[in-house]
Amino acid sequence: MNWLGWALLSAFFAALTAILAKVGVAEINPNLATAIRTMVILILTWTLAFATTGKADWAAASPKTWFFLVASGLATGLSWLCYFRALKLGDVAKVAPVDKLSVAMAIILAVIFLGERIRTQEAIGAGLIVLGVIVMVIKL
Repeated sequence: MNWLGWALLSAFFAALTAILAKVGVAEINPNLATAIRTMVILILTWTLAFATTGKADWAAASPKTWFFLVASGLATGLSWLCYFRALKLGDVAKVAPVDKLSVAMAIILAVIFLGERIRTQEAIGAGLIVLGVIVMVIKL
């Protein structure tokens, strides 16, 4: 399967996550809900890592790699904590689109920090995402 297939599966599971999380967080503290979810992810991903990773992969992980993956993990954790709190307080139809502003933000950060270049069509797409979020969230 190519990148598009995996990305579509990611989008599907992210959408399913929003629905399942909204129901799951209804009766408990959102931080506890995030911790439970994280424990499941921890077990699943370590099982997959041990089953599919060779010794050479472990040896190739430089201190720089560790630093950026740990920083990414911290950002992910903070994102999940904020997302579950938002789901506890708001409707999925509003929370999920605002969360997806991360797409436009990631494009901007990639340009600033990674030196990536975006085409006009990508800039327009990011702008439409922002506009779509505004339309979905602002009360008319």
